[in-house]
Amino acid sequence: MNQIEAQSLSFSWGDTPILHDVSLSAEEGKFIGLIGPNGSGKSTFLKCVYRVLKQNTGCVYLAGKDTRKMKYKETACLLGVVAQHNQYDFDFSVKDVVLMGRSPHKSVMERDNAEDYRIMRETLAEVGLNDFEKRSFASLSGGEQQRVILARALVQQTPILILDEPTNHLDIKYQLQLLNTVKKQAKTVLAAFHDLNIAAMYSDEIYVMEQGRVCAHGSPAEVLTEDLIYQVYGVHSHIFQGVEGYPYIQFIK
Repeated sequence: MNQIEAQSLSFSWGDTPILHDVSLSAEEGKFIGLIGPNGSGKSTFLKCVYRVLKQNTGCVYLAGKDTRKMKYKETACLLGVVAQHNQYDFDFSVKDVVLMGRSPHKSVMERDNAEDYRIMRETLAEVGLNDFEKRSFASLSGGEQQRVILARALVQQTPILILDEPTNHLDIKYQLQLLNTVKKQAKTVLAAFHDLNIAAMYSDEIYVMEQGRVCAHGSPAEVLTEDLIYQVYGVHSHIFQGVEGYPYIQFIK
């Protein structure tokens, strides 16, 4: 069963079309990569999937349910989101930021309980932030903040994760740590990437976007070819077989 099914999505900002008839599916437990140059529509598409934006035409199904007929709280019980930018105007503690992820499971006035705190602490340990519970979120480095946001998404305990360029501004060590943490969750993941080699390492399938359309879809080996990279990104490259079986891209100056 497809956990995510987007059918013929189109979206415009005013009179400017951004997405044109975009379709994508993600089977249960699969890691789906979404790549394409800046302005290709990746983030806009993801925002339509997790309902920050409302598409002009088309529909999105999560676990077989039409999002147009779902309450937002119901959506939040199915998917967690790690976005590119996570800024807060208030000085929240790490504990408070992570516990926000438990809110879909609570009634309006229900307080956090011992189970919520247990899940929060176990998840902070999982992302390598055991001793950060009382730290100010604003005092953390960009990489530490991104791991806190991942923890917030994980404590939602959803079957689906949406990642919008989650490794931007992270050192390579923390890029790999974050994505390894995500990969071992055995969730359905839809992730947008700038780095094609990172996308190749972690994705079971890749969708390529160009000018608001899907122009290619398949396994990393099928999609990441020298011809396609030149067509979409305008750069020359050599493709090598990585030691673990995925393609490795070397760009040519």
